[in-house]
Amino acid sequence: MAYFSQISAILLFTLVLFHQTQISFSLTCSSQKFTKNRLFEHCNDLPKLKSYLHWTYDSSKSSLNIAFTAPPAKSDGWVAWAINPTATGMGGSQTLVAYRQSDGSMTVKTYNITSYKIIQQGKLAFEVPKMEGEYVNGEMRIFATIILPESLGKVVNQVWQVGPSISNGMLGVHEFGPDNLNSLGKLDLMNGSSTIAGGGGVNSKLRKRNIHGILNAVSWGIMFPIGATIARYLRTFKSADPAWFYLHVFCQFSAYVIGVAGWGTGLKLGSQSKGITYTTHRNLGIALFSIATLQIFALFLRPKKEHKYRFYWNIYHHGLGYIVLILGIINVFKGLDILQPADNWKKAYIIFLSVLGGIALFLEVITWIVVLKRKSGDKSSKTYIGPNGSNGRQQPLAI
Repeated sequence: MAYFSQISAILLFTLVLFHQTQISFSLTCSSQKFTKNRLFEHCNDLPKLKSYLHWTYDSSKSSLNIAFTAPPAKSDGWVAWAINPTATGMGGSQTLVAYRQSDGSMTVKTYNITSYKIIQQGKLAFEVPKMEGEYVNGEMRIFATIILPESLGKVVNQVWQVGPSISNGMLGVHEFGPDNLNSLGKLDLMNGSSTIAGGGGVNSKLRKRNIHGILNAVSWGIMFPIGATIARYLRTFKSADPAWFYLHVFCQFSAYVIGVAGWGTGLKLGSQSKGITYTTHRNLGIALFSIATLQIFALFLRPKKEHKYRFYWNIYHHGLGYIVLILGIINVFKGLDILQPADNWKKAYIIFLSVLGGIALFLEVITWIVVLKRKSGDKSSKTYIGPNGSNGRQQPLAI
């Protein structure tokens, strides 16, 4: 009964953790869905005015498809998003403005804002072949295709704003609070990142990918190998018993719980990245999580040392442990190749594996010396106790 209660506790904790992970991701741009099956490669949670930007940039055509969404200052107000080719503020910006017409339908107009004093509808400095507006649950949305001149580069100045009213095509003056004055920054069209005024970075999807990578690197790539090393070598020393067992269980169970969170973020990212598939990384992750789940249940199926099935349990537990260890390290490197962080991150992980490997090699020699001395010192016995708790007919290869 104790085993069943422990299993129930683990499953309940895992479900709660996974549920909380999903909730934490439901309040971002990645959870937004658009009509006409519109999909975008990147999205940002803009930090001011409750605004969001989605976009896909085709460098071969210099074509930028965007979806900007924000609530207007008042129900009959307006929302705007702009690229400024010459400055960082509103002056000189090439602006798309959405508002509701007298019949309630949405429209999108272009405003070439040459100065703060003259804000009139006009043609932009670049072509906008498609524009469309929507009003959904109190939010206004701008959909547009923009052809950008190559001279503009891949990093552009963006500005966004909301206002209270519009009359005869004239925009009502927006407020001048901190959010209104700081709703500007730079947008990297290629890598999916943006920075706001003051240098703060925003990129919801990239942030989630980083969280996913960190969780999985810590669990499968660091804690699990450490736990395996503890079980394989410390159990040889009688003075370490039973401390090594509890350390091993702590490391592996913690790795599994963190891995569940990482696996959950991966599933969420996959569902929000239609058309973008990392097949090998995904399949390795699914296999890794499935095998690790079987490995966790091995703790509750563990027979006593003298039980006739203990030999087969050892094969089951040790075999799955090695598979998880290998798959975890491989998939960490796969993830690093996908995220492409600074080279120092990959170097740091390689150094960690090298240090752990050196420690394991040193302990391998020490444990063999201990085992051989123990065997030679017990002349009256035909068997000896090896590092895996078995008789002398087995080699100390268990983790």
